[in-house]
Amino acid sequence: MQLDLICAGAAKGLVEALRPTFEAANGVTITATFGAVGALREKFDGGAPCDVLVLTRAVQDQLAHDRQVIGGTVASLGRVPTGIAVRSGEAMPAIGDGANLRATLLAARRLYFPDPQRATAGIHFMKVLRTLQIDGAVAARLAPHASGAVAMQALADANEPGLVGCTQVTEILYSPGVELVGVLPPGYDLATDYAVGVTARARDADLAARFLAMLAGRDAHALRERSGFLQE
Repeated sequence: MQLDLICAGAAKGLVEALRPTFEAANGVTITATFGAVGALREKFDGGAPCDVLVLTRAVQDQLAHDRQVIGGTVASLGRVPTGIAVRSGEAMPAIGDGANLRATLLAARRLYFPDPQRATAGIHFMKVLRTLQIDGAVAARLAPHASGAVAMQALADANEPGLVGCTQVTEILYSPGVELVGVLPPGYDLATDYAVGVTARARDADLAARFLAMLAGRDAHALRERSGFLQE
């Protein structure tokens, strides 16, 4: 038996932590596709197999309104802040306010971040650069990647000092070789609400609902918190 999951990269660490237990308990194989929200929305709209969907709450609500996701199943996983990362072992730069963030980004040899058109954090990072009025100054040093996870892997693999990354905190925390400096400071911050839902085309809605309950349920509260989700 197979359960098809389309899941925002921000929730990959949570899914991978719970996947083995669910698969063993239910005799099922979870086939998961992770990536940027915009790209995943395109896959879903294109008819890709999907029993359980994890995207931003705003997208989930729209899909529920359109009856592509079963509205009564949509459950919040928590809010995920956008943060700054460096390679493991690097000095932690100052990012506590706009002036420090601006100086850190200007000083970076290269800036790693997710898709600036289809990834939540990538879209926001470009907005931050424009707000700080440094988008032109750092344009030649931008290193966008398909998703936050891919961007963080590229950052970890880069063999030079002075590199900086920006993506969802959850993606930083589950990526080996990088360390979280901190969240973006007030005025430049973003915390995105992610939600999970059972799709209207789920082959086994009961099985999909059981996995949803594991992801969003009380028993996983502490795990979601450790993974970087802000819990109410």
